[in-house]
Amino acid sequence: MARRTADATPLQDLVHLALPLCRQAAAQLPKRPGRPPEVPDWLLAVLIMVAVLQRKKSKSAPYRFLCAHRHDLARWLADDRFPGRSAYFDRYRRGHRLFREAVRLQGQQAIAEGLADPEVVAVDKSLLAGLGPDWHKRYRDRGEVPAGVDVETTWGYSEYHGWVQGYSYEVVVTATAGGVVWPLLLSADTASVSEAATFADKIPHLPAATRYVDADSAYDVDAYAQQIETDEAGRPTGRRLVCPENPRNGTGQRPGAAAERRRQRRAFLHSRRGRKIYRRRSQTVEPFHEHLSRVFELERAWHRGLGNNRTQLLAAVFAYQVLLRYNHRQGRPNAQIKDIVDRL
Repeated sequence: MARRTADATPLQDLVHLALPLCRQAAAQLPKRPGRPPEVPDWLLAVLIMVAVLQRKKSKSAPYRFLCAHRHDLARWLADDRFPGRSAYFDRYRRGHRLFREAVRLQGQQAIAEGLADPEVVAVDKSLLAGLGPDWHKRYRDRGEVPAGVDVETTWGYSEYHGWVQGYSYEVVVTATAGGVVWPLLLSADTASVSEAATFADKIPHLPAATRYVDADSAYDVDAYAQQIETDEAGRPTGRRLVCPENPRNGTGQRPGAAAERRRQRRAFLHSRRGRKIYRRRSQTVEPFHEHLSRVFELERAWHRGLGNNRTQLLAAVFAYQVLLRYNHRQGRPNAQIKDIVDRL
């Protein structure tokens, strides 16, 4: 990797911070059959991150920007390989696999460096409107597709957004009092995908130091609680799912271990300490959605298609983490990063 020079630009510094993590994430991805691509996955991921940092939203604008700065990027990366136009667009759709792992690795690094405190974490899903006109159920059922609609969008509902046709992302962030909010784990899907289906594979990756998991009632799933609060042998882990009850999930439940865990969660949530910990959710993950949206201008999806939007959303959160680390190295251990992006 090229060394940082005295006159390095912020973008160059951000590239240097991202590069080792993209390499590490690429090394952990399953190997695809056949000949390796000429431009490796880690290099393409850095290029995508750079384009996202520049908030290039149209299909061609990111690639044009990267082409215009190809020589600088080659110098910063110490590698002059560069994807062709069709290869860039094709592999962009698959880039989310690497970014999901890179977000997890960078979260671990932030914890190891003492930048993030994961004693309390919060999980939440946010919706993002897709491009094009609405495609209502009655037209979907008849197979009528309005001109310009993104056919991979679906409808989802939240109390904050109401009904939205588009995409969603689910994020786990640090929520410990007094700390900077750090995203740790992430996935993206269509808007209709339920929290009851998306959180399970994140639970094994929760940091070892996590003791409380804040979530809204959509996450009131007994299987989630058991996975968080007990180990494979059924012994208590010392962790708690701090989550309001969804009345439908406890209706008619017979006495037993699951019912007792539910009673204990209810009692803890209504205790003074439980209420205090649960309030961290509204002070952390909900403002995080708004801040991410402001930094990366996410009033609606940037692209059409699930693969493209998965990559863009995960790349944006990865870039958000890189910006937090850059800010800390500049002596500003806070989340005031929008001005950095504005100056790039």
